[in-house]
Amino acid sequence: MPTRTARTAWTGSLQDGNGTVELASSKAGSYDVSFPKRSAEDAGGATSPEELIAAAHSSCYAMQLSAFVAEAGGTPQALDVSADVSLGEDPAGGFKLTGITLTVRGEVDGLDEAAFVQAAEKAKEQCPVSKALTGVDITLDAALKS
Repeated sequence: MPTRTARTAWTGSLQDGNGTVELASSKAGSYDVSFPKRSAEDAGGATSPEELIAAAHSSCYAMQLSAFVAEAGGTPQALDVSADVSLGEDPAGGFKLTGITLTVRGEVDGLDEAAFVQAAEKAKEQCPVSKALTGVDITLDAALKS
């Protein structure tokens, strides 16, 4: 499997500085980052490490779940996955990821709700990004679309 690369160029202090994140491997674009926007409710057009982790987690999870749905005998028609990543203060100092909520709604042929939820739980445990985030509380809300 290939190695993927992202680069960040940062100037200035934490509070007054800013940077640009470049998705170097895919050349998919460059994105502004800053701590004030990272810690604000309105990101003001900038991304954050948490949003990038959420993107990585939701996409990796969707791929893993599609494999486990098929393994269980189902056919995934559509999987709608979101990942909400929370940042908070670390009692030991600084900040840390305080939790991730994965929400998935699936349109799946050939599996009932229980089998879908079982595949969803297995995907949460086996997704490579979930494995990389060991130590962060990851919760799952999985259901078939009705």
